[in-house]
Amino acid sequence: MNSFPVHTLQSAPEASRTSLEALQTAFGTLPNIAGAMAASPVLIGGLVALFGKVHSGSFSEDQIQVVLLTDAVANASPWAVAFHSTLALRQGIAPADVEAIRNGRLPGDPKHAALSGLARAMIERRGHLSRHDMDSFLHAGFEPAHLLEVVTIVAASAITNYTATITQPPLEASFQAQAWTAG
Repeated sequence: MNSFPVHTLQSAPEASRTSLEALQTAFGTLPNIAGAMAASPVLIGGLVALFGKVHSGSFSEDQIQVVLLTDAVANASPWAVAFHSTLALRQGIAPADVEAIRNGRLPGDPKHAALSGLARAMIERRGHLSRHDMDSFLHAGFEPAHLLEVVTIVAASAITNYTATITQPPLEASFQAQAWTAG
């Protein structure tokens, strides 16, 4: 039996409701992972603050989704892979590139490949990037500050990926077409 309820705005602890409202506004719906996180006002509040920074940074939304999808795959988080696959496709990322990331490969778009490769290296090596990892990213047209900004996106994804692994929220019907299992 899962001991982690998926809260609604009405059932969530009072201290979590403002954060849930912000996420509901951002997505047009309240993702189940947010409802699960709401049991901890500290967790959901931290995610919302970091979420705001990630989505107001220098990366475009499609670039952010490449990193978030890569992280979800690297962290073997089925809920997050389905969610970010859906969002990546909505952002106009080529279906073949989404599928490549879901299968642990680099997407065909050179900038997306650089982002995906860097994000995967960060997770797999726990931040211990090689000079080659960093140079490959920078040679794709990114600046050193972008590399540090990717750390922020990876941190945000760790919150959702780890929480999804622990709480196992049900996958919403709107993400079922992108359901995924670690292979």
